[in-house]
Amino acid sequence: MLTKKELKEFCAEARENYLPHISIDCVVFGFHEGVMKVLVLKTKSADEWYLPGGFMLKKEPIETAANRILKERTGLDKIFLQQFHVFGDPERSKEHFDMYKDMLPAKENWFTNRFLTIGYYALVDFHETTLVPDQFSGMSTWRALDDLPELRLDHALILKTALDTLRLQLNYQPIGYNLMPKEFTMPELQKLYETILDKKLDRRNFQRRMLGFGILTRSDQPRKGGAHKAPFLYSFDIKNYEAALTEGFKGGW
Repeated sequence: MLTKKELKEFCAEARENYLPHISIDCVVFGFHEGVMKVLVLKTKSADEWYLPGGFMLKKEPIETAANRILKERTGLDKIFLQQFHVFGDPERSKEHFDMYKDMLPAKENWFTNRFLTIGYYALVDFHETTLVPDQFSGMSTWRALDDLPELRLDHALILKTALDTLRLQLNYQPIGYNLMPKEFTMPELQKLYETILDKKLDRRNFQRRMLGFGILTRSDQPRKGGAHKAPFLYSFDIKNYEAALTEGFKGGW
């Protein structure tokens, strides 16, 4: 919770610079050691957790605002970013309204506005991110999908909707380029899909279908080391991958 002084300073800045009544909330997915993780922020003064988000500058396009907010939180440019839903429940900001309503006159208090929030999900390289908390947060960190803290406001709903959308995307678009290392094995890629879908997939069927999409290139050299037969390494064919993102492919898991 902000102090009265912090609230007054932020509200003055917000009224001058940002578009009222509209916010952006982002679900940032990363994949690390076989675990799908989500970026979350904890407030400075309390054990309260939120998804990263922010507001749009008055003359800023929505996509530009989303990319700016994510760059500020992760240090990354050219993030795979997908708008997936608008959340507009009249009561979605009631918690903040109640928290701050008596600290400033209503006409000065940014948080007494009703906010529609535009949801985006992002797929990022876990190892390339530089996590930076926003001005309200004391900590920014990755948490596994099965080890998430309780999220405030409607952020649990936003996260669930993003994950449902990501799972749906697997039926008609490729996933993985922004989440996997440059080279990977087929079992590692299968683990990513199984983690997102939360179910086991048949190994042979998965490999057959992934190769059939034409988005993978197999290395001439297998991965070195290990007691067993070294698995082949794959990388994404960027041209075919981007074409599949645009044109889609038939299938489903």
